[in-house]
Amino acid sequence: MRDEALEMMRQEFGQATHRTEVPAAAIEAWRGKLPDQLLRYWRQLGWSGYANGLFWIVDPDDYEDLVDEWLDGTPLEQIDAFHAIGRTAFGKLFLCGERTGASVDLNCPLNAVLALPRDLRPQPLEELDWSIRSFVGGNRKAECDYNDDFGQPLFERALAKLGPLAPDEMYGFEPALVAGGKMRLENLRKLKLDQHLTILRQLAAPTLPFSKVDIDKLLKS
Repeated sequence: MRDEALEMMRQEFGQATHRTEVPAAAIEAWRGKLPDQLLRYWRQLGWSGYANGLFWIVDPDDYEDLVDEWLDGTPLEQIDAFHAIGRTAFGKLFLCGERTGASVDLNCPLNAVLALPRDLRPQPLEELDWSIRSFVGGNRKAECDYNDDFGQPLFERALAKLGPLAPDEMYGFEPALVAGGKMRLENLRKLKLDQHLTILRQLAAPTLPFSKVDIDKLLKS
């Protein structure tokens, strides 16, 4: 059957530039926690990187501690159980809730949570699968990249200067943006993702796009 979401992803990002086969045991371990559509994509795509590491579909187990750190003390940990299903070269994490689907982005370099209250409500199974198709087919290179202080995209220049990323690496700003660093090529370093994102979380709590009224409504839903 034709999968428009996969076709859109391949048109945007091309074929995988890195791939790890997903063990059958891992697929079964996540069944019932993550949407079936995501597990089907894992069988087809593996855990994989695209466009030389700009966008990745990831093993959630590798990110559980990071997600817990970033959501600790926020209302999101009360709303749903969230798991990382993708990330960018710059450490933006895409999260999927067990009841809310692919509904939250953690823009870690900017210490910001990106989500809409209307997406943080329990969804029927077909809507959970639809959220995964939207995640796979709706991502764009420009949205995964960052522009520097002069409005110029950074990824291709970082790739040329610093080399390609391994699955556990990212391009990070030093000094960190939240600590007053500038979004410039000369400030980018190739860093271990888990270590750098842990440091960023220690520097500041993430900002949330919700009012207290929104949060109260979500917790009652």
